[in-house]
Amino acid sequence: MMDASVSDRPFSSETRSDDCSRREAILDAATDLFAEFGYSDAMTQDLAEKLQVGKGTIYRYFPSKSDLFLAAADRVMGRLRLHIDSRIANVVDPIERVEVGTHAFMDFFARHPKFVELLILERALFKNRETPTYFLHRERNKVRWHDLYRDLIVQGRIRDMPAERITTVFMDLAYGTIFTNYFTGRCQSPEAQTRDILDIVFHGILSESERVRKSPVESTSVSVPPVSDLSR
Repeated sequence: MMDASVSDRPFSSETRSDDCSRREAILDAATDLFAEFGYSDAMTQDLAEKLQVGKGTIYRYFPSKSDLFLAAADRVMGRLRLHIDSRIANVVDPIERVEVGTHAFMDFFARHPKFVELLILERALFKNRETPTYFLHRERNKVRWHDLYRDLIVQGRIRDMPAERITTVFMDLAYGTIFTNYFTGRCQSPEAQTRDILDIVFHGILSESERVRKSPVESTSVSVPPVSDLSR
């Protein structure tokens, strides 16, 4: 009786490991090429040449160029989550977790500016996509921060306000900062930028006497249209 063909045999742990390694190598190289050359027609051929494999090998893992691109973008956000989690894993104090997490976010994109380029490309190339990759991951990740801020409110360590509002403002601020850094070539270190962000968020810009004088109601005396009107 003939041996079963290789394709009919169950994957061994070594084969699965090789597959994972090959997939990671493809995504690594693809991220570099997408960031440098964009979504070009020659991308798949260039990738095959860089990896010294046939195009069929790439298509085995990613059936289309769009699949490959979106997998690369998804991997960026997965790596961001792992980077932040590794930094805050042993941090007990919730305020310090916010500080360390903010620095981890800024540090990640400072180390990998090509990842910012990938997120920009996605917005340009996949305009009809309902939710971009960054915001898909943000939605999955925000609940734990909501819980952290609610705990801090209960402890009396931060102001009593919707935790969702705090999370949204923090995330929007960080998101906007990485793009400003990328487009302007700002050279401020992640440490210095984190200090600035946290100083403004934690302490605000008003002096103690001005905060006492100006109540929250008075501070919103300027007419601001509803959010629904702003989106029109």
